[in-house]
Amino acid sequence: MSDGYALLDIIFFAAVAVFIAVRLRSVLGRRTGHERQRPPRIQPQPAPAGGEAADKVVPLPDRRRTSVEEAPIAAEAGPALKDGLTRIRLADPSFDLDAFLQGAKVAFAMIVEAFAKGDKATLEPLLAPPVFANFAAAIDERHRLGRTLETELVAVRGAEIVGAVLEGRSARVTVRFTSEQVNCTRDSSGAVVEGDPSTVETVIDVWTFQRDVTSRDPNWVLVETRSGT
Repeated sequence: MSDGYALLDIIFFAAVAVFIAVRLRSVLGRRTGHERQRPPRIQPQPAPAGGEAADKVVPLPDRRRTSVEEAPIAAEAGPALKDGLTRIRLADPSFDLDAFLQGAKVAFAMIVEAFAKGDKATLEPLLAPPVFANFAAAIDERHRLGRTLETELVAVRGAEIVGAVLEGRSARVTVRFTSEQVNCTRDSSGAVVEGDPSTVETVIDVWTFQRDVTSRDPNWVLVETRSGT
């Protein structure tokens, strides 16, 4: 009998482990990812046709539904933003604002850290092709100059929606991130040429994510980045 109970215990704990692994994957998604270098500013790009960029995405998982009135949107937001969110919700009933922002913060941290490391393999699946091309060019230029970028993302203090629009089947949601970072650039000898490795600064970035609302794929792709205020 004791052997039977031991076997049941093993099966139970194995099932728990599988459940936890599945939940983690649902949060983090797939990764198939002075001249103070930060991710380059990218202007909006046209929506990809069909499933052209299906694997180059930022996973933003759905959990519980959040109404537009409850959404963590910018205080200065006008009716156009709420109308855009409402139209996206109507076009895609699975869209959840709170879950979207949680996933966006995960994607933000992954992209900032990968850019600092020059990790193109991580970046490519997370960015639209034109955005990736700009990021890759900035990394190549840094390497050409023999410089390295050190970035420590201390914390993401805020993430709020500042824009939302539905154009045809393409939904775009713009998020303003407020983060605390330590950034410095070193030359080939290791000397600091820009930034301060001992100073934490507040950084504001405004990023736009895009998704085809008719697609079964719930993931979003980063299509624009710029500095904010």
